[in-house]
This record gives sequence, C-alpha cells and structure tokens, in this order.
Amino acid sequence: MTDDHAVVRSDSGFSRREFAAVAGTATVATALTGGTATALPASAAPFAPAAPDGGRGAGSDRCLAVARALLVLDSDDRPLVPRYRRVLKDGLPARRTGPKDVLVIGAGPSGLVAAWLLKEAGHRVTVLEANGNRAGGRIKTFRKGGHEGAGQPFADPGQYAEAGAMRIPGSHPLVMELIDRFDLKKRRFHYVDVDEEGRPAARTWIHVNGIRERRADYARSPRRVNRSFGVPKAHWDTPAAAILRAALDPVRDEFSHVGRDGKRVDKPLPERLRGWARVVKRFGDWSMFRFLTEHAGLDERTVDLIGTLENLTSRLPLSFIHSFIGSSLISPDTPFYELEGGTAVLPDALLERVRKEVRFDRRVTRVQYHHPDRPSPDGAHVRGKGPHVWVDTVSEGRDGPVVREQFTADVAVVTVPFSGLRHVQIDPPLSYRKRRAVSELHYDSATKVLLEFSRRWWEFDEDDWKRELNAVKPGLYDAYRTGKAPADGSLLGAHPSVPGGHITQAQRTHYAANRAIGRDQPEAAGVVGGGSVSDNANRFMFNPSHPVPGSAGGVVLASYSWADDALRWDSLDDEARYPYALCGLQQVYGRRIEVFYTGAGRTQSWLRDPYAYGEASVLLPGQHTELLPVIPEREGPLHFAGDHTSVKPAWIEGALESAVRAALEVHTDR
Repeated sequence: MTDDHAVVRSDSGFSRREFAAVAGTATVATALTGGTATALPASAAPFAPAAPDGGRGAGSDRCLAVARALLVLDSDDRPLVPRYRRVLKDGLPARRTGPKDVLVIGAGPSGLVAAWLLKEAGHRVTVLEANGNRAGGRIKTFRKGGHEGAGQPFADPGQYAEAGAMRIPGSHPLVMELIDRFDLKKRRFHYVDVDEEGRPAARTWIHVNGIRERRADYARSPRRVNRSFGVPKAHWDTPAAAILRAALDPVRDEFSHVGRDGKRVDKPLPERLRGWARVVKRFGDWSMFRFLTEHAGLDERTVDLIGTLENLTSRLPLSFIHSFIGSSLISPDTPFYELEGGTAVLPDALLERVRKEVRFDRRVTRVQYHHPDRPSPDGAHVRGKGPHVWVDTVSEGRDGPVVREQFTADVAVVTVPFSGLRHVQIDPPLSYRKRRAVSELHYDSATKVLLEFSRRWWEFDEDDWKRELNAVKPGLYDAYRTGKAPADGSLLGAHPSVPGGHITQAQRTHYAANRAIGRDQPEAAGVVGGGSVSDNANRFMFNPSHPVPGSAGGVVLASYSWADDALRWDSLDDEARYPYALCGLQQVYGRRIEVFYTGAGRTQSWLRDPYAYGEASVLLPGQHTELLPVIPEREGPLHFAGDHTSVKPAWIEGALESAVRAALEVHTDR
C-alpha cells in the first residue's frame, strides 16, 4: 500500500489477486495449461448480457430463489417480513395438530427464538447447547458476572464491551420488534463520530502510508492520501467511498433509482425482484476484486485504496454478491443502535423465557433420524409412532466427569453453524446438495482486541490532556508533545486514576519491546464514538458511543480485523496481544494514551471459538446460487435455522428470519 508496492505475478502472468479472482474458472484453467482465453472486457456500463441458461452462470430459477431470499419473499413473491413480525408480536397461529416433542440444537438467537415461539404455542421443547454456561451464540458481551465465568473482565466493574454483535440497523424490523417486545433500552450507535450536538463530525483518523488525516479533511481533499497509493491522476481528487459508489451504482440501478432528493428509492416489488435476479445471474460467480477490475475497470492501486479505507481488503477474493448485499440493503442514512447493558441483554431476555428448557454443556455428536425416502443403513428407523429423531450428546466435563446423554423427539431444529455441523455424524446421510453445503460453505475469521482505559481520552481536547498529563508529572504534556517522554514503558498506566494490579510484567516487557518508533504526537482526537482506520495490524478501531454511568473511563475496540488480518492476531497469546494492540492504537492517536491503560483487556477470535467455528458464513463466488437455496431446506424431521440459512449472515436479523421460518415449519407441519 505504498508507492513501491510490488505486484507479485505467477508464471502464468496472473497477479496474486488476479489469480484469486478467477481461480476455478475456465480463464485461469486455460492460462495454466498454456492455452488461450479471451477475458471479458472491462466496462463500467450498467450490464452486459447475462449468461444464458446452460452456459456459464446459474440458471434463472436459482437466481430468482436467491433474489426472493434477499427480499424475504415466499414462492408467490409475497413479503414474509410482515407475517414474521406478527409471529414475534402475537405468537404462532392456532395449531391444527397436536403438540410435538421438539429438539432445538444450539442456543444462539435463532435457537432461542425458535424454542420460545414453539414453547408458547404448546410444543414440548428441549434446547441443547454445547457451551456450559452461556447462551447467545455470537452475541457475547464481556461484562461482570457474564459469560463463561468471566467474573470481572475489566478493572472497572461497571465496564462492558462487545465480543460479537455490537450494532443493530434500524432498518432490521424483526430485531426492532423483539427489542420493543421485551422493552429493552436502545440508544444510537455512532458509527461515525459526532459533535457535542450529536451531529456527524468525521474527526476520527485515517492513518495509511505514513499519513494521518481526519476523515472530514480527507472527504474534502483526498489527494494526499490517494496519491500515496499511487492511483491514477483521474482518481486523485475523489474519495475512496465515491469511487466505490460510482462502480456500484450502475448495478444498483437494476432494482432502485435515484429520487429527486438524491437518495435511492426501491423500484416496485416485481421489478425489484427481477432486478436483483439479474444482478445475481450476472455477478453471482464473481469475486469483488474481479468486479472492481474487470467490470468497473479500476486498477489495482485504486482497488488497494478502496480496500484499505472502505473495509473491503479481506473481502476482495470473496463473493461480490456478499459485499454488494451489505452495501445495498443498508442505506447510508440508516441509524444504528446499541442496547444499554450490552447486546447480550437480548439473549438474556430470550433465555428467561426458555430457561427450564435449555440443557447446557451438551455438545451434539450424532443425529439419527427417520426419513421415509432414505432409510438408515442399520435399519433402526421405521415408520410409525415414537420418536423420529435421536440425538447423542457429550459434556465437556468442566465440573465433573464427561458424560453422554441421548435425547429423542419428533422433530429437530438444527441451528449449528455448518462449519460445526461438519463434525456431527448424521444418519441417514443428508441429501447430496445439503452435504455439499455443509462441507463447502465458507466461514470467515474475525478477531477483536479490546483495551480498557481509566479516562475517555478520545473525547479530550488539548486543555484536558495538559491537565491530566501534568497530574502524572509536571511537564509531561510538553515532553510528549516534543517527543521527549520516556519510551521504556515506565509511563504505562502511570495516571493516578489507573488501579494497580492489572498490568503484568510480561505486558510491560512486550510493550517496551514493541513500542512505536515514531514519537510524533497528533492533536487531541476530540471525538464521541466513531472509528479510525489504519493500514497497521489493528486495521479498524472503534470508540464507545456512550459513557458507562458512574465511570470516567471506557473500553476501546483497539483492533477489529477479518480474514488473514485476524489470523495474524490469533497467533499471539493475550500477554502479547494487548501491548501489540496498544502500540497500534498509539500509531494513530499518539503515545500519550499509554498513561491511562489499565492493563485489562479482552479478546475474541471467532475462528478459534469452540462453539462458533468462525465469524459467519461469508460466501465464496458462486456459492449464493450453488449452495444457498438448499441450505434452509428441511430434511425429513430436521429443520435448519441460523443466520447462515439467510442472506444476512452475521446479522441478528438473519438469525431471526430463519428462526420464525423454522418455527412455522415445525408448527404447521402435519
């Protein structure tokens, strides 16, 4: 990401990214075998003709199925969300059959919602959760007395922070309905920092290629940053977000148009559905990198700029459709919210309604079921009365011996991520297409590193800094400003407000060994909420949107990274991880923040999590049409839910859509 950035090319003439963009296609296969291939022309035109059925690309029926899933429509193209909202508000419809015995595998948001709805409708429900003492799945809040016996995760017992889901779009109606139903308190999440009046300020930092610049300054004059990437002159004065928007807008024109106020407006539903189907058909097997280079005609330097500033680097080799959906279904004007007390208050509220039904510390190892079309090889399943599903489980043995237990039921709702279901024996085997989805569905990695500080220094102005630093040692403010403050780690946690006993000697040693080389001190950030971006290992950093009542400090998301960037953090143990993250934060905000570091941090690697098996299903090129349509389909008495069965992976909304769908399937099936 510097001017001397080298492009590594294979012997075939493809660069590393070009190879990733077309891997598995006829183009690269021809190149590697010495043949010839004609690349599609680079074009920024709205659309080239889609591949006909039977040619390269998915058939129209599959593309329509994906488009319906995107818009949450039934097979007759009627919106399902109003019905799902009524179910969350009023419960499942009147039952036409007797109550069923239902096993729900997994106590994440989809499992808890499905269990709650089915229990309220009169079914006999048992929830099996592998975790010994926490429900919620990838909704996980570090808090006092919270998950996994954490006790007090931070030096200040009132502080909490999110390991997983941290922001909820106001445009997600099912989550909003559930929040209102449970009377949970929500407040604005400031994805962009705000001023004292609550207006967007964009004063957080962009720190790339040795340049530090306020986001607002970059938006007004992007030339200095853009030229540092070596982009063509035509892009010198256009912000990365505007370049990306210009590349994507012709595709958005398929299902929306720009209104008189300059904002995008959806086309009428039938036309919108057909437009999305055309998008899926045209670009369903494209990566984001291929789209930006081959279709939009952008050079690799400009793609690097967009990837770095717009959080696309880790997604470039992955599905274009995945990234495009994320940028198109949530408008720039969409408000985001957070829940007071942490996102975990949502699964807390659900758990209270099914607590007696949840069996913790029960990891599913084997599922047997009766399927009239696929009898079990051992002949154990016969038609007639009695259970149709048999589930074997094993405990983790945290508080005693490892035990096995079997559960039986009429039906089961399986919410386990497919990356975890890969380790579960299922008999008789699932259908071929379902087995393929379980085997191949791509899950990405994501890692967070959270650091606690005794003061909210990101909100400081220079007068605040001068007062607080000179309280540590007279003249320290000027010493930092002139680069003369000691750099041996002696000032780590030196402020009087920092409680003792949390900064270990190992942390001090790692910090001193990895301290930032540069000693420049930028001006006070003076921001509320929002986040900064850097090309260092931290990548993305987010400040709390609101203070914790009664606390002068706060917890900063010092590093939020995905894919390969996340794996780099996963190789470090905690004693090294926290000082490394602090050093990366200092490169952006200046060395002086060290005096407020309490030594208390928390980290979450979703790929290494023994219950999640990855951050979320982030699909590869082609997987939307090849795998997605079959993922939510039932198999005999087995029903499938979870955000991975929706087109909103990693969002609570996708989990809720799937939960209501699966509960309706179980409830109405005769």
